[in-house]
Amino acid sequence: MSNNPLIDYPALPPFSQIRPEHVLPAVEQLVAEGRARIEQVLAEGNFDYDHLVQALDQEDDRLGKAFGPAGHLNAVAQNETLRNAYNSCLPLLSEYGTEVGQNTALCAAYQALRDSDQWATLSEAQQKDIDNTLRDFRLSGVDLPEEKKTQYMENSKRLSELTSKFSDNALDATQAWSKHITDENELDGLPESAKAGAADRAKAEDKEGWLLTLDAPVFIAVMSHCKNAELRKEIYTAWTTKASDQGPQAGQFDNAKIIDEILALRHQQAQLLGFANYAEKSLATKMARDVSEVVQFLEDLARRAKPQAEQELAELKAFAAEQGVGDLNPWDIGFWSERLREARYDISEEELRPWFPADTVINGMFSVVGKLFGIQFKQRKDVDTWHEDVRFYELVDDDGGVRAAFYLDMYARTGKRGGAWMDDARIRRRQPDGSVQTPVAYLTCNFAPPAGGKPGLLTHDEVVTLFHEFGHGLHHMLTEQDVSGISGINGVAWDAVELPSQFLENWCWTEEGIALISGHYQTGEPLPKEKLEKMLAAKNFQGAMQMVRQIEFSLFDMRIHAEYQPGLNIYQILDEVREQVAVIRPPSFNRFPNSFGHIFAGGYAAGYYSYKWAEVLSADAYSRFEEEGEFNEETGRAFRTEILAKGGSREPMELFKAFRGREPSVEPLLRHCGING
Repeated sequence: MSNNPLIDYPALPPFSQIRPEHVLPAVEQLVAEGRARIEQVLAEGNFDYDHLVQALDQEDDRLGKAFGPAGHLNAVAQNETLRNAYNSCLPLLSEYGTEVGQNTALCAAYQALRDSDQWATLSEAQQKDIDNTLRDFRLSGVDLPEEKKTQYMENSKRLSELTSKFSDNALDATQAWSKHITDENELDGLPESAKAGAADRAKAEDKEGWLLTLDAPVFIAVMSHCKNAELRKEIYTAWTTKASDQGPQAGQFDNAKIIDEILALRHQQAQLLGFANYAEKSLATKMARDVSEVVQFLEDLARRAKPQAEQELAELKAFAAEQGVGDLNPWDIGFWSERLREARYDISEEELRPWFPADTVINGMFSVVGKLFGIQFKQRKDVDTWHEDVRFYELVDDDGGVRAAFYLDMYARTGKRGGAWMDDARIRRRQPDGSVQTPVAYLTCNFAPPAGGKPGLLTHDEVVTLFHEFGHGLHHMLTEQDVSGISGINGVAWDAVELPSQFLENWCWTEEGIALISGHYQTGEPLPKEKLEKMLAAKNFQGAMQMVRQIEFSLFDMRIHAEYQPGLNIYQILDEVREQVAVIRPPSFNRFPNSFGHIFAGGYAAGYYSYKWAEVLSADAYSRFEEEGEFNEETGRAFRTEILAKGGSREPMELFKAFRGREPSVEPLLRHCGING
């Protein structure tokens, strides 16, 4: 046992013991041991499943369990020392990963296993994993001549550095901006919960008054409710110019050159492998067959949604005009949309917040999932975490055994990357002694923390976000696969990975589901029926406008990767996409791509369309529950068995058809979004 807590810890990550200075030595040691193990396996020449796949998988698991907690801390509790330690590992890890992927002798060993008599005795999951591995060897450049392998490796190392720098710049730009307000009149209309949070932030910095930041809950509250149009414009400008050459921080954290270099290197990587562009390379591991199929899918959705989106915008403009507002600026859209929703449905997100205290929502979500999939949840308070707000829960199955576990980190704070996500802390896999490692997940959100003496109160939108991430978590935790490469979300085509997450959102919109997840924070009373009816009536408010916005992001992402050439002007592409599908035109200073982390720092490059693609699957999967009962136990178990349990062991379309009995239809998605196209 090493004295470095990141190496071979026996159970859960020892977060309180991890220091930045531990990270690089641990990674260096484990990479060296991984290289040595590969050499040993190749020298021994015994290429059966246990001596090849299992042996190397064990080394990968050790490395992942060491670097994973460091990477997680860098996302949720970042400081400069930790950031530097994390970033110092990226070139080493990238080089090692590419080196393994380009090892011709290792690829030949896997091929020898594929061609051996043992192949027929392996499980479907083991065979799928080996076939995926052979595919990934080729996508890593194993067949390239040496000089091109070297180029591919250097590009990979540089890309890992650039994507991390992109994320760092976006975080720094977010945290560098704040607005100190001493005149309460400037905050007229801002909900009390948001004002209390702003007052708490000011107090924490020994200031009078209120402190606004670019944390998402603050931005959304100001844009939706603050009557002060100048303040809305100021925060809108700061938000949409983050990490760019525009706005209050112009040039300070600019990601423009990083974007250019990322796109150039991705294109070069794709061409080295024989693809015409990076979009083609990205689709090599996805459900969609080619770029034209994706573009056609998105354009078809746009054709159905845009007329309704234009009508929704016209209604919004007419409503604002009735209130004496002429031209609607982009920073006015959210404010007047919320006023129109209130006028039309007599309901607002803020009005609902008291009925969604965090604890009630969490426990209700557990009840929903328990009814669907036959599991229970138990909180443990003896687990080492990275912040006092973090909770740890175990999933207990029908037989009373602990099936999985997860960390839940709900609230926004300094040093924490924005957004919401699920990541794995540990995957389910069969270990050398025959035991099965229990999967553990991280569930991370950035909701407004408790303020003004009240508990954390969520908007219904935030409740939907929590359910979405929990859907990802269940995909990871309820897997029944013991093979690392296809366990949980591993090996799942990226354009199908959003199926369980978007699927689970549906229970936030049913009467029975809402009864489980709501209760007034002071009295515990259920959401009154009249509010429930208004909330459900407002479900698809501006649904077409939201859909064309997602299509805009998706087409932009696909086109900049499919049409890349040196000197590509991504803003020209963005303008063309907006001309085609958008109904709202942002001002010229808007630089949203400069903080578009999904495609420049996450896993969605030439894959952002996955949200809409998988939403077709999720809406149609849910339509079976509409037919058979939203808490039909047999249907819930079928989803668990056919989708969640299978991980990446079979192609997504096969799994979907096994659950639904047919290929997916787009009609349920359009119906659920209130689109009549």
